Amino acid sequence: MTTPPPVSVYSASLVLPVTSPPIPDGAVAVREGRILHVGDRRWVLDALGARGARYHEEHWEGVLAPGLVNAHTHLQYTRMAEVASRSYAGFDDWGTAFDEAYAAADRDWAAAAAEGAAASLAAGVTAAADVVTDREALGALHDAGMHGIAYWEVYGASNADWGEAARERVREQIRGIPSPPGAGVSPHAPYSLEVQPLLELPDIVREEGLRLHIHLAEAHMEREFDGIDGYAGAGPGGHGGWPELEADSFRALRSHGIGVSSTQFVDHLGVLGPDCHIAHGVYVSAEDRALLRARGTSVALCPRSNEVIGLDMPPVAAYLREGNPIAVGTDSLSSSPSLDLMADVAALARVARTQGYQGDDLHQRLFTAATLGGAAAMGLHVGRERIGQLGVGAVADIACFELAAREPEAALVELVEDGAGRARRTILAGRPVPGSGE
Repeated sequence: MTTPPPVSVYSASLVLPVTSPPIPDGAVAVREGRILHVGDRRWVLDALGARGARYHEEHWEGVLAPGLVNAHTHLQYTRMAEVASRSYAGFDDWGTAFDEAYAAADRDWAAAAAEGAAASLAAGVTAAADVVTDREALGALHDAGMHGIAYWEVYGASNADWGEAARERVREQIRGIPSPPGAGVSPHAPYSLEVQPLLELPDIVREEGLRLHIHLAEAHMEREFDGIDGYAGAGPGGHGGWPELEADSFRALRSHGIGVSSTQFVDHLGVLGPDCHIAHGVYVSAEDRALLRARGTSVALCPRSNEVIGLDMPPVAAYLREGNPIAVGTDSLSSSPSLDLMADVAALARVARTQGYQGDDLHQRLFTAATLGGAAAMGLHVGRERIGQLGVGAVADIACFELAAREPEAALVELVEDGAGRARRTILAGRPVPGSGE
């Protein structure tokens, strides 16, 4: 007779499953990397005892939650923190400093990405949307055992460059991404790629059944002309006539004085959809936000990175009021102070209040964005490999945070407002991450 595998029980003063109500004095039972039970601690232990299961319990005075999901980062830039140590006047200003640092010395991209993965795990992040520019860094999530998706970034491709050889290079790169976790492509941004690659990259990704992720509405030049900052209107022909110009690029439209937003531009090319999520989403009108909702496209908000680069804050309050699916990202250490996702969650709470959001669901929705929202952005919120939640059958990614509050509402407020640096234990697919909790 085969002996059933042992069960690990993680219990805490409060469990936040995200997909079900908070559980005071709760527990999560884990077997073979998956969640077996979630509920009141006494009930979980009684259920295990009734079936004669062998188990080991680890108790924490704090909060157990799903592992956090960083919905936008570049782990390979972990050793480029000197760029983020300064303030900038916008994306072009920051980009100059980034390019200089990128080219300044030989970089061990694999080692840097591994450091970023380790720092993420220490902060309770168990999954990430990792955008990779240099192939040496493609295995960071895989090697660390993390979940999420590694996105191969395509940058600077022109119409003239784009042919069958270029398309085949992309196919070879994405087929070479170590699995697990998942794979995808990141067409960098509408201002860095011309029309043909932006038009065809989504088709390549969808033929392979993979995911898309694009920087969008991040740079000042992506704003829709609206009569402010010297813009006088939509430009020749208004918004309705711009597709007929058949411009080679978004930059070409700008040179013609066309004020269409970058969101509308990439939607016209077929980039947006439920298999795509965007990073930043700062310069979006109400029309743009409605378009993202209609396409089922999530937004990964990265407020600390926006601040370093010198951008405006995203319309967090509007996203919340209007029901846009949102997630949270740190971006990389070249534009952010740390890879601690809870610091960005706290920043989003401050921004939302400053922008007038008064809903009493603010903390719950932002913590959901940092967990289930990130999973949904990558299509990992359902199915056998689902993450971002503590539910029976889900992958057992768990983070424990040390908090003073014990009552559910107060603990959630404390976690969202002041959760950075509070992660004490990280469980990855049922296994404690070495060094956490010691």
